[in-house]
Amino acid sequence: MSKPRTIFICQSCGSASPKWMGRCPACQAWDSLVAESEPGRAAPATGVRVVPLAGAGAGRQARLATGIDELDRVLGGGLVESMVVLVGGEPGIGKSTLMLQTAGHLAAAGRSVLYVAAEESGRQVGLRAERLGLEGAEVMLLPETSLEAALAAMADGGYAVVVIDSIQAVRSADMPGPAGSLGQVRNAATHLAAEAKRLGCALVMVGHVTKEGSLAGPRALEHLVDTVLYFESEPGFRLRLIRAVKNRFGATDEVGVFEMTDAGLAPVANPSARLMAHRPQDAPGSAVMAALSGTRPLLVEVQALVSPSGLAQPRRQALGVDRGRLHMLCAVLTIHAGLDLSGADVFVNVAGGVKLSEPAADLAVAAAVASSLAQRPLPGDLVCFGEVGLAGELRAVGRSGARLAEAARQGFGRALTARLNRRPGEDIALLNAGRLDQALGLIL
Repeated sequence: MSKPRTIFICQSCGSASPKWMGRCPACQAWDSLVAESEPGRAAPATGVRVVPLAGAGAGRQARLATGIDELDRVLGGGLVESMVVLVGGEPGIGKSTLMLQTAGHLAAAGRSVLYVAAEESGRQVGLRAERLGLEGAEVMLLPETSLEAALAAMADGGYAVVVIDSIQAVRSADMPGPAGSLGQVRNAATHLAAEAKRLGCALVMVGHVTKEGSLAGPRALEHLVDTVLYFESEPGFRLRLIRAVKNRFGATDEVGVFEMTDAGLAPVANPSARLMAHRPQDAPGSAVMAALSGTRPLLVEVQALVSPSGLAQPRRQALGVDRGRLHMLCAVLTIHAGLDLSGADVFVNVAGGVKLSEPAADLAVAAAVASSLAQRPLPGDLVCFGEVGLAGELRAVGRSGARLAEAARQGFGRALTARLNRRPGEDIALLNAGRLDQALGLIL
C-alpha cells in the first residue's frame, strides 16, 4: 500500500479538501475542516473466494427478541445475528435509557450482553440501572472510550449483543483527531461493524444528532449500518416516537411509541387511545384522522383555529402537517367549498406531537378548518381520512381497511372518506363523498 497523504475533512458535511481553508467550500461552515490521513491505493488481494447467489441466503435467520414489544416492532421482529443498528436522536431524549433497558431484558432472557459505556462512568451507569430496576441484570459493563479496548472485549467475550453508548465518544489511538470528529466516528463505526459481522453478534450503536442533523452525527454513518432508528419527541411531551428510516431486515417507516416515566421508557400498547384521551368534546375545529405509521394504523386529533386577521396577508401556521399543504387546502376550501378565508388567520396543530406526512390527512385538516370557521363541532364518533385534489375531488388512500378497523376498535361509528367499496365485516358506517364540498355537507 502506498504512503498515506493528509487531507482535510469537513466535520459538518464530510466533504474533502486537499488543503485547509477557514470555510468549507461545500456547506459554507466556518472552522470545520480537520486534518485526517487518507489511505493509499491498496494492492490486489489474493485467494478471493466467490460463492453462488443461489445458496448465499440459504436458511431463515432467527430473530432475537429484545423483550420490548415496541422496539421489536420497529426492528421488524427483533435483532438478527450480525445485525448493525444505529439509534439516533437528540441528547437527552432517552436513547441510553432504552438501550440499558434492552440490555437488561436480553440478559434476563439468558443472552450475553456487553454494554460499552463510552460517555459515562461505571458508577453513573449503575445508578441508572438501579433507577430502572435493573441492578441485578447480568450485563457486562465496559466503561471505556478506547476503540481497541472495545474490540478486544468483543473478541474475548462471545457476546450475543453489544451496545456502544455512544459512538461519538469512542476514539482510536491510531487515528488523528479528537473523539467525535467525523474521521474518528467513521473509523470506530467501520471497525466495530466489521468485528460484529465477523463474530456473528448483533451490534447496537447510539449516536447523537444536533438540531441540524449533522456534525459527525448518525447521518454520516447511515450507509455503514443495516438499520437506522431515530428517536423523535416534541418539547414538553412525554411520548417518544422511535422510527425506522432504514432496515435491511424489515419494513421501513415503522413507528414505536413510548412514554417517559420515572422508571424509564414504557411501551405504549394502545397509542390511539392515549392520543385520544384528552380530546375535547363538542369543540369546533377538532377532527379525528385515521393515520398510518408504517404498518400500524393510528388515530390522531387534528385541531384547527380560524380567527379574524388584522394583517394584509393572513397567517397560515401548521404544526405536525406540511405548511405548504395547508396553503393548498385553504385555497381549495375557498374555490371549491365556498369558504371565505381571505381575511382569517388559520392555525392547524396535530395533538400529541405527531407529524403527519401522508396525503390522507388532507380531509381531516379541511374538515377541522371548516368546523372552526363555522363554529360547529364535528360528530363525536366521526373519523376522517382521504386525499384532496386541486379540483376539489376526494381520492382514496391505501390500506383503508386497516384504518377503518382501528377506528371501529376505538369506538368510532362513522368514517368520512372517498368512495370505497364496502367490505364485509366492517363494523363502521361509511360516509362516502366524491368531492370536498359534498363531504363537508355531510358533516356540517
